Parts: sequence; C-alpha cells; structure tokens
Amino acid sequence: MKAQQTELQDLPPGLKRELLPKHVAVIMDGNGRWAKRQGLPRIMGHKRGVDALKDLLRCCKDWGIQALTAYAFSTENWKRPQEEVDFLMTLFQRVLRQELREMVEENVQIQFVGNLNALPRSLQEEISRSMAETKDNRSIRFTVATNYGGRQEILQACRAIAQKVQQGLIQPDEIDEAVFERHLYTAGIADPDLLIRTSGEMRLSNFLLWQMAYGEFYITETLWPDFDRVEFHRALCAYQQRERRFGAV
Repeated sequence: MKAQQTELQDLPPGLKRELLPKHVAVIMDGNGRWAKRQGLPRIMGHKRGVDALKDLLRCCKDWGIQALTAYAFSTENWKRPQEEVDFLMTLFQRVLRQELREMVEENVQIQFVGNLNALPRSLQEEISRSMAETKDNRSIRFTVATNYGGRQEILQACRAIAQKVQQGLIQPDEIDEAVFERHLYTAGIADPDLLIRTSGEMRLSNFLLWQMAYGEFYITETLWPDFDRVEFHRALCAYQQRERRFGAV
C-alpha cells in the first residue's frame, strides 16, 4: 500500500454509499492458472495475487467499506507441493514485514484467523507483531484467514463449549448463536455481507461456513490476479441489485 489521503474518495458511477456492503470477503482463486496462461511458474501468480489484494484493500478503504476478509491459505492447502507451500509461508512473512509500517500509517487494523499454531514460528511472530501494532486502528478491519477451515473452526468451537459445560461454567440450555459465535475464530467480527469468488468456481471451499449463512455470493470468471477496481465495481453494482430478506418475505 502506498500512503494516500485517508478521506473517502468519490464512488464510481452506479454505486450508492448507503447500499455498499459493510464487510466483503474474497476467495482469491486462479493464481496458478493465471501464471500458467502467462507461461510463468505458479509462484509468480501468487506474487501477482498479493498486488491484487493490496489494491482491493486500498479500494475498500477509499470507498468506505468497513471490513475485508481474504482467504489466504486453507487447511487443505498443505496438500500442495512443498515448494509452493514454503514459498507461500515466506511470501506471507515478507509482505507482513514490508507492509506493516504503511498499514499503521493508513490506520488499517490487521487480524488473522485460523489455526495459527501450525504455522512456522517466524511467521507466527510477524502475525503477532502486526496484530499488536494495528489493534487500535479503525479505518478498515483487514482479516486474513490463514490455515483456516470452516469445519475445523466449528469443531473447535464445539469442543471449547463442551469443555465449559463439563466444567460447569455454562449450562447446555444457555448455548445460543451468540455463545457459539464467541467461540469461533471470527469472534467479534461481523458476518460478511458479500462473498466474491474469482475464477468461476461455484463452491465455498470450507470458507466461513457459519458466517455466510445469509451473505450474498458473487462469482466471476476473472482470475484473481486480474481482479481490479473495475471488476470490484461490477461486483458491488450486482450486490446493490440484491434484495436481502434474511428469510422474510
């Protein structure tokens, strides 16, 4: 991110500020396919994907969207070739180190969700530092789902609640949605209003299974490295045409 003025920029034509989603989530799919089409190694697709994510974060901040959550690394991604996994871990660490100062200056709050204990120790340290140094920032909440899996998140919440029941700290009939949500990785983070998935895939891929109960979906054939402000504008225009009834008539 490059330092710019912090006031909101004018919205592109066709968008109404009062109809913007407060929280956008993204499944950043297609980095490898983008690289293959360019005749490049897969890792170059991931590097280009980081640039696309940085621009989207800037765009959300400029247009007044309060939160952005990115699916950076799933629990299933460990099955990828070891060279690619190692590169991604190094890339996460390097980007955090390089971008932290500007994130602080831009008043961005960084948060990571997932099973972070399984990540390399050096990356865990960078994550802890970035969250500590930005915890009081308020311009936009940027959440990075790393070693994240929706089913695993729900299971660990169930185990944590069961343990409290066993200890007598909570009664079974006291367990409601609010109690359950407090035990998720995303505790304290509002559910996404809009989920964008690139590359045309039509599935959640174990992402925010609980949180997306009433979120809107937008699928685009565009590969993630090519997802720019024009594409984001299209997604937001489509979102503003939706009627969100939350089960009502």
